[in-house]
Amino acid sequence: MTVDLRTRYLGLELRSPIVASASPLTREPDTARMLEDAGAAAIVMPSLFEEEILHEEIQLNRSLEAGAEQFSEALSYFPNIESYAGAGDQYLARLEQLKARAAVPVIASLNASTAGGWVRYARLIQDAGADALELNLYHLAADAGRTAADMEATDLELIAAVRASITIPLVVKLSPYYSALANFAGRAVERGADGLVLFNRFYQPDLDLETLDVVARLELSRPSELRLPLRWVAILRPQLGPDVSLAASSGIQAAADVVKALLVGADVAMMTSALLNHGPDHVRVVEAELRTWMADREYESVAQLRGSASQATVEDPSAFERANYMKTLRSWATPRDLTTA
Repeated sequence: MTVDLRTRYLGLELRSPIVASASPLTREPDTARMLEDAGAAAIVMPSLFEEEILHEEIQLNRSLEAGAEQFSEALSYFPNIESYAGAGDQYLARLEQLKARAAVPVIASLNASTAGGWVRYARLIQDAGADALELNLYHLAADAGRTAADMEATDLELIAAVRASITIPLVVKLSPYYSALANFAGRAVERGADGLVLFNRFYQPDLDLETLDVVARLELSRPSELRLPLRWVAILRPQLGPDVSLAASSGIQAAADVVKALLVGADVAMMTSALLNHGPDHVRVVEAELRTWMADREYESVAQLRGSASQATVEDPSAFERANYMKTLRSWATPRDLTTA
């Protein structure tokens, strides 16, 4: 039985729903090409961070001005710099290299901190040849003076500003922490998002008990983390309609995870941690297992499979809401030795 794995994401025709999302493997042309050769349907580059660019510019200016207040001749210590390849320039150059070598779509990613930064770099990324742009909305609502409505309004303004500045497809990578996520998702689409990635996976700080320093600790995702995006893709698919692209992200490790993402209505499943653990060729393994699963159950295409278990199609829609919470709590079986003690 022939299985058609083709899918559409952000208006792009993809050979399969398996997308290599942002990681060190998608940063360099050589490893990105290995992912493509293994079957990745699209490549998502790591984010360009506006803060990194600004920090670099500040440090450069400080270095060039060092000693100028003490000695006038210090101004001639360094030759005039006609061009300087900073983090932004390097990102754009790498994007151009990826595009030159890749036959699959290359999706750039932007994580800015100011409205001007979003618009400026979005345009540069489009000019460098990106097939689509992924906006990472990441911030902490730590200012007690700003309400949830204030935070959401800022994000929606950013989406609208970027949408107005580019013509390539625009997808927004959301966090799950909006107070009314379904409402915000709908308004993000109204402001111009062609699709949503669910969800942005944040890394929490830790403490070093020897030095008492706040330290960064990277932990790769686990399969159980897929449950959160599964729930929200299932809820949002019938609300947003078939024309809005949805990507499931976090916890995609094996073909079974890809199947679950498709069943609830995702157009693609984004994979990072499994590729870092197993290497680019893991895409080939997952695709083969996906074909086998679908053929065994007589699914002829991804289009036929997609959305079969969204909130609009399952027998008990409440299973994706509070009913699931209650059933989960009551599913725990107390060990026999404790009940008889």
